[in-house]
Amino acid sequence: MGFDASVISGVNKFIELEFELTKLQLGWAVGSLTLTATLAMMVAGPWSDRVGRKRVLTIAALLYTVSAVCSALAPSFTFLVAARMLGGVGVGISLIIAPMYIAEISPPGMRGRMVSFNQLNIVLGISVAFFTNYLILQLGDSDAAWAKDLKFDEHNWRWMLGLEALPAILYFFALFLVPRSPRWLAMKGKYDEALQIMCRALEEIEAQKIINDVKNSLNEKKDEVTSISRLFHPSLRLVIVIGIVIGVLQQITGINSVFFYAPMIFEQSGIGTDASFSQAILVGLTNLVFTILAISLIDRLGRKPLLIFGVSGMAIALFLLAYGFSSATYEISAESIVGINEEIDPDALSPYFGTVYEDDLSFKAAMSEAIGELEFKKYESQFLTAAVDMNAVLILVGILGFVASFAVSIGPVMWVLFSELFPNYIRGLAISFVGLINSAISFLVQVIFPWELEVLGSAMTFFLYGLFAFLGVIFIVMRVPETKGKSLEELEAILVK
Repeated sequence: MGFDASVISGVNKFIELEFELTKLQLGWAVGSLTLTATLAMMVAGPWSDRVGRKRVLTIAALLYTVSAVCSALAPSFTFLVAARMLGGVGVGISLIIAPMYIAEISPPGMRGRMVSFNQLNIVLGISVAFFTNYLILQLGDSDAAWAKDLKFDEHNWRWMLGLEALPAILYFFALFLVPRSPRWLAMKGKYDEALQIMCRALEEIEAQKIINDVKNSLNEKKDEVTSISRLFHPSLRLVIVIGIVIGVLQQITGINSVFFYAPMIFEQSGIGTDASFSQAILVGLTNLVFTILAISLIDRLGRKPLLIFGVSGMAIALFLLAYGFSSATYEISAESIVGINEEIDPDALSPYFGTVYEDDLSFKAAMSEAIGELEFKKYESQFLTAAVDMNAVLILVGILGFVASFAVSIGPVMWVLFSELFPNYIRGLAISFVGLINSAISFLVQVIFPWELEVLGSAMTFFLYGLFAFLGVIFIVMRVPETKGKSLEELEAILVK
């Protein structure tokens, strides 16, 4: 899922030129996957309640494979979007069902770490996608005969998308090793089989106690109707509000803008295309390292301390990025534009030599006016490299600090909370509901991010993200409970009145 979601970060620049996309079309190419993921989330939970967690995840694996192959072969922008949307259904299923399944099979004392492993694997997929994107870019520039025969230069973005078929196929076959969820089996009255599977994770006495608790919890609610209206019952108000706010906060702070547009963001700092792809690898590695740190801490420190520390760090890093971009200036000269492209007429740019632009918006507007919008779009990275006076290290520190703070806190902790907050009888539907809201916000952020850079500029975009993170810290301190170390049934007794 992580590979599928973030591989588009390396594809953006190339499909924008090949299919002559506007910024909103580019945003649609990225966000279309999340749109269908959002829709899939709403049905994934209830569907898994009927047919089982494992079966639904197997279908997701098949969707990933078909999506990868079709995306790589896409003859048009419309076909590419349709293929990405198919993969989005798999993403929506995975985001909801995987953490739910893990929570249902894990011992209470290890549940935080176990559910966080889902996030770790997503992060690993993101890191691999950043690395393979960079590798394919380098192979495209290589003189090796085999690389030229495979057309890594001409079809670089197709190779980036097509590689996803490999982990998708591996995922499909690995699922054959996975048992069915014991809590789902208990919901279906298959208590003996549920106990047998739970005994593989716990001592028999503890496993029997958990199965009995599940049975009692389900018996108490056997007459409840698990419709969408049930989510708004007063007894569930606290957990639903927490789920919605945390779900919105995770995405409205712009994390997927960084994951899906990392090379584009780094290009805004003027470091060039190759360097922007290599720095995107640092984003993936930082995400991976700090997710591992979160796994080691989540059952020791608890969920709430990690959230407070991490989201505060996100706010600081985002305000740092806003400052870094706002303090940049842009100026071109006859010497600085040498080597951008021989087809660009220096005389068309000469009236702009020596003019200092205080923000990226005015500079891009001037260059588009001088040589034409389409021509500037082709060489935007080179122009920014030639013109910008900015502390690129500050931008890198801000991005990595933001990703590190996200990865150690709300990245994995949100899914742990989602798997813990809701009672057994309505967990599938409730996680689908808050997951849908989370994914809907993610979709909007992805679609409008290129437009925000074009209309609001980099500084204002990151300032707004930082403001949302600051407000999120206040909510976490005031309303989010600590859930570590308690069984799902104990939490239900505490949180659902």
